[in-house]
Amino acid sequence: MKRSTWLHLRIPFSFYLLPIFCFAVSQAPHPRLAVTLLIAIILHLLAYPASQGFNSYYDRDQGSIGGLERPPPVSRELLVVSLVLDAAALLLGLSVGWAFTGLLLACGLASKAYSHPAIRLKRRPWAGWLTVALFQGGVTYAMVALGVRGAPLLDLGSRAVLVPAGLASLLVGGAYPMTQIFQHAEDARRGDLTLSRHLGVRGTFLFCRAMLGVCLLGFLAYFWTLGRPGHFFLLAAFLIPPALYVESWLARVRRDEQQADYRSAMALNRISAVSLIACFTIIAALNQ
Repeated sequence: MKRSTWLHLRIPFSFYLLPIFCFAVSQAPHPRLAVTLLIAIILHLLAYPASQGFNSYYDRDQGSIGGLERPPPVSRELLVVSLVLDAAALLLGLSVGWAFTGLLLACGLASKAYSHPAIRLKRRPWAGWLTVALFQGGVTYAMVALGVRGAPLLDLGSRAVLVPAGLASLLVGGAYPMTQIFQHAEDARRGDLTLSRHLGVRGTFLFCRAMLGVCLLGFLAYFWTLGRPGHFFLLAAFLIPPALYVESWLARVRRDEQQADYRSAMALNRISAVSLIACFTIIAALNQ
């Protein structure tokens, strides 16, 4: 396999997508350990790299992208490997259950619609953002929640799944535009109009700040209803480091918009991912 193909799969970048998985596991009453580990492998070593490779193949970025500061040129091999990884993820998913596999297929199709030139949701700011928030957030949460419990697809309509799945969508919807804030010039070159480019650099910061506030209110209501207000305060405490980083970054951007760069965005990704993974891991331990 070519080195460029390995790089564009961006397997290390899948770490930043781990918080939704951890949130879903933390809310499962009795997660099956072996199945939980299998789902982690399917998502973070197969499905997510497949989506990232597929996206890279059709984007053909010349500037920095998430997890890759200097992307090399892509080849046809990248598309083939991405589709093979997709197929492997679905085949392994069958051992988890039909509900999990069906939702995994839906996430894969949504990801392809986001970047494939025939649909290219990346050119539609609100539709593209809503698709990412829904599928990387809520649908992924439901997929993991049903998978680790071995629950049927009918459980998707239960309040125990729908409410936290909605919160997962809010969490992803608030964070995602920040991951695109350094790509405005590259997106303009291709004719893409992401929500971040639509809002502008400062507008992206304000939008994500507002989304974080809505998200916190949602989590407060959720954990309070469960009779676990301490879990909300734990989450709020772990969100302080990324919130402080965003404010310090915004102060730099107000002085110079060139500070909305790749390295700052990746630093925010790292801080946010580590904080949320640690938080949901502690909550999972408390619930068990």
